[in-house]
Amino acid sequence: MARLHRAELFLIVLLAWPLTVAAQGGRSIFCCEDASGRPVCGDTLPSACFGKAYRELSPQGTVRRHVAAPLTPEEIARREAAERQRKAEEARALQQRRLDEALLETYASLNDLDAQRDRNLAAADKNVQEQRRRLSELEARRQKLTEERAFYRDREPPPELVGDLRTIEAEIAAQQVVLQAKMRELETLRNRFDEDRRRYLELTRSAPAQN
Repeated sequence: MARLHRAELFLIVLLAWPLTVAAQGGRSIFCCEDASGRPVCGDTLPSACFGKAYRELSPQGTVRRHVAAPLTPEEIARREAAERQRKAEEARALQQRRLDEALLETYASLNDLDAQRDRNLAAADKNVQEQRRRLSELEARRQKLTEERAFYRDREPPPELVGDLRTIEAEIAAQQVVLQAKMRELETLRNRFDEDRRRYLELTRSAPAQN
């Protein structure tokens, strides 16, 4: 006998189902395929269908619904990872919308943004230049003290002179750190305004024309 196809075998199972099922108030038939691929049906879910995808059919064989198989641990992990990614993307999109709204509310025009940028950068650059002058003064003071100490090449210099040199060296080191921080602040400010300007142009160019 030729081997029956799976669909043909399933049809035979349905046709062979007791006719009394049809008279039982429209009770459902539950069918799935067992481990060997053979159809298994019952008026309650057969044990062979536990943990598998199955179909709920009417007594006339019409599919009422498809029930998917329970997810495997790997599928659950992938679904949870995808959900976390989706939520993270939604949070980023929400944050970007808030930033965009704040940007448009802060500046009435591109010229307004440019003017604010120029003022802030000028103030930050002034701080850098003042810090450099302060550092130059300290370095000049150190040079003077170093020259004074040179007079005591053959004898011990006064303790006050040694202390002043130690103090000025520590002050110079501290002010160099401050200068580097102010230079980083200036660069950060410049980059922020560059990004704000780029984004402002994007938002205003894509905005619908006002009638």
